[in-house]
Amino acid sequence: MQTETPDRYSGLRRYGRPAAVAGVILVVVAWIASGVLTREPARQPEDRDPQPMAVAVVEREAEPVERLLALQGQVEPDVRVIVRAETAGQVAEWQVSRGATVTAQDELASLRMDDREARRRQAIARERGLESDYDAKRQLFEEGHIPRTELEALEAELEAARAEREAVELDIRNTRIRAPVSGVVNQRLAERGEFVARGDPVAEIVDNDPLVAVVQVPQHQIARVRPGQEARIRFLDGRRAGGEVRFVSTVAEPGTRTFRVEVEIPNPDGALPSGISAGVEIPTEEVKAHKLSPAVVGLDDAGRVGVKTVDDNDRVVFHPVSVIRADPDGVWVTGLPERVRVITVGHGFVTAGEHVRPRLQEEVDGVPGTTPGPTDTEER
Repeated sequence: MQTETPDRYSGLRRYGRPAAVAGVILVVVAWIASGVLTREPARQPEDRDPQPMAVAVVEREAEPVERLLALQGQVEPDVRVIVRAETAGQVAEWQVSRGATVTAQDELASLRMDDREARRRQAIARERGLESDYDAKRQLFEEGHIPRTELEALEAELEAARAEREAVELDIRNTRIRAPVSGVVNQRLAERGEFVARGDPVAEIVDNDPLVAVVQVPQHQIARVRPGQEARIRFLDGRRAGGEVRFVSTVAEPGTRTFRVEVEIPNPDGALPSGISAGVEIPTEEVKAHKLSPAVVGLDDAGRVGVKTVDDNDRVVFHPVSVIRADPDGVWVTGLPERVRVITVGHGFVTAGEHVRPRLQEEVDGVPGTTPGPTDTEER
């Protein structure tokens, strides 16, 4: 019988394989650990300070400028007279045509005489008869043949006859309708053959030299206006003229609370028309102001109208301003320092107190692709 001998290598095989695996794991862990321990720690990214926003600026210096009171008004003739009949009658003849230039006391038209001449002769005859009676009575009174009362009664009757004759003669004179003022016959209000009563309009005469521009000044501006001030008038057809304030009302209109102001405009040749609208500018004072584009004027958080500028430390400053005058190429504002750098591009993206990088507008315009604005904020 053969005896079995245990195989020592079989035990090694049984226990050696797990040990080998464990050894490999230990080696790998040690290698990894050695790398972690010896590797330098990762560097944190360095903080970068944000760059100030770039803006374009223009340098401005205050200039003396007229402060204007600009108003809209109506140009009227200096004199407009409605000529009325001073007696009743039928229009017999016109001596002037519509549009004719007349002087004071020129005859415009005449009325029919009717029975006026007969009444005048009758009044003259009665007056002469009474004058004869009065002379005779006075002789008798002086001789003591009649009392004074009888002479005085006849004297009163004679005065009444004279007054009647003068009234008839005045009525005859009134049949000649004359111009009360010099000017132009603008309208004939009663033509030949029409009957007019006493007081009826017959003609309209206007005098356009001078003209008068009438404007209504608001109550908060009236203190700036006084007689004698120069004024400039712009007519709708583009013509301009100079004038002078001649009247400032001291009482406001009840409905509008505005004051009537009249500006006298010389018009010796009659070339300027009346009855049209016109703009009136009255220079009230001279102030120091800056001329800017309306695009740089904005509002702050409080709703104030103002302009953003850059100070000597390159920080944004908001200045409230007042617009005193508008021209076709800009507006004049007060409220800024004498010399100032006004932000023209980028003012909508910066706030007061913010540090900026200002560049002159002319330099920015000369370099393509360098216009400051919101794109610069992307670097921040």
